[in-house]
Amino acid sequence: MKEMDTMAWIYLMVAIVFEIGGTSALKMSQGFTHLVPSLVIFPAYAVSFVFLTLAVKVIPISVAYAVWSGVGTALIAAIGILWFREPASAMKLVFLGIIIIGVVGLQLSGHAENAR
Repeated sequence: MKEMDTMAWIYLMVAIVFEIGGTSALKMSQGFTHLVPSLVIFPAYAVSFVFLTLAVKVIPISVAYAVWSGVGTALIAAIGILWFREPASAMKLVFLGIIIIGVVGLQLSGHAENAR
């Protein structure tokens, strides 16, 4: 993997972290009634989009966006269950697993296409 490729994946990971931070702040803001989490939302999403934009300069958008949204969704669901005490039904866990399988599948398909 080239250094540029590695940096693109690091950018994507940073984008995911800030997306998770912004989404968690959405929940904690209680509809913009709590000041600090409300102030975190927009800058967190802005930083996330900046790093996502940097990542898609190298990573195909189909893969980058799927990883960004899929991993973000799965981690936010886990945070919801573990931190915000949201219910964790078997169905919810199965479908989160399907999201993760889809993201991994897209990533693997990208590697297969690059090998040709």
